[in-house]
Formats: sequence, C-alpha cells, structure tokens
Amino acid sequence: MRLRKGLLIVLEGIDGSGKSTQARLLLKQLRSRGFPAVYFREPTRGKWGTKIKMLARKPRSITPEEEYQLFLRDRKENVVKNLKPALRKKNLVILDRYYFSTIAYQGAKGISPARIRRENEKFAVRPDIVFILDIGPRQGLGRISGRKRKDFLFERERYLSRVRRIFQGFRGRTFVHLDATSSRAAISSVILARVLKLLSRHTA
Repeated sequence: MRLRKGLLIVLEGIDGSGKSTQARLLLKQLRSRGFPAVYFREPTRGKWGTKIKMLARKPRSITPEEEYQLFLRDRKENVVKNLKPALRKKNLVILDRYYFSTIAYQGAKGISPARIRRENEKFAVRPDIVFILDIGPRQGLGRISGRKRKDFLFERERYLSRVRRIFQGFRGRTFVHLDATSSRAAISSVILARVLKLLSRHTA
C-alpha cells in the first residue's frame, strides 16, 4: 500500500491499560497488510528517557518540574530523531505514549495542563488519531502487580485516579476513548477498524 503522507497514531492510558500490547498488535496487523509501519515509545531509550526511567524507581527523587523538563528534552529528541524522519518517509508511526501522557501525569502533580500542552505543541508533531484506553487504577495496577520493579512515581492508585480524569477530559475528533476492560481481541478489532478507515483517506 502506498501512503500519500506519513500518519502518526498514538496510544495512551494509565499504567495497566494495555496500550503497549495494543500498539504491538496494531504494528503486526498493519505490516501484515503491507503498510509501512514503525513503532516508537516514550520515554525513549535515549539519554533523557533512560534518566527518566532510572529516577522513576526512586520515590521523591526529583520535583514535578524537573521531571517535566526531562520529558520535554526526551520528546524533542524523539521528534527530531525518530518521528519526523519516519513520517517524511511516509510511514505509519505507532507511538506508545506522547505528550498527552505528560499532560495527564505531570498535570496530576500540579503542573498546569494548559501550559504543558502549549509548550509541547510548539514542537511536537500533531497526531492523526489518539486512542485512549480507559481503566480504573486499581484494576490497572492489578494487571501489572507481577512486574519485578515498581515505578514509584507513577504506580499509585490515588495519583492514577487524577491521571485518569485528565485522560478522560480529552475531547475532539482526534481522540477515541476505549474501554480497556474489554477483551484484548475486541479492543484490537476496534483500533484496527478505526485506523483502516483513516488510511482509506490517505492511500493511493
């Protein structure tokens, strides 16, 4: 399939929502249909993303503002090194977390969501579609309770309740809210159908 332009597909949600699983499933499904699809995630594996992950394992290791600045640096690097080059090549770019996560997570820590959005949209590529997988914090945390390491900055129920409310507040044609408690297959089917509908307007 030939795309007229590259498209950016973002998957968002609190920890345990299943967004990473759905991102990988979508990548596989699109490639099997002959679409040039690539996958990235944030935080990245770069210098700033690695630092974020390291500090996130230490409770109260940095202030919310310091954390936010690290996310900005990591995202700017991701946009320049990964997203824009892939989109220029007319790829389907599947991104696991983007600046909407920063709005939700750092917004829930007291930083102005409007400020976060404004500062990110000065440089970030605008997505063509954003899937937000919604699940209650307790159920989401239950899904990931077997992980060997806990992310102390993010994986707390009351905190994630605030994060969830911000995610639920995103509205507009770009956003698709999905019930993350549905079966993996059902969610995947809805995501694929919406993406294929989007692609029908951008394929030669």
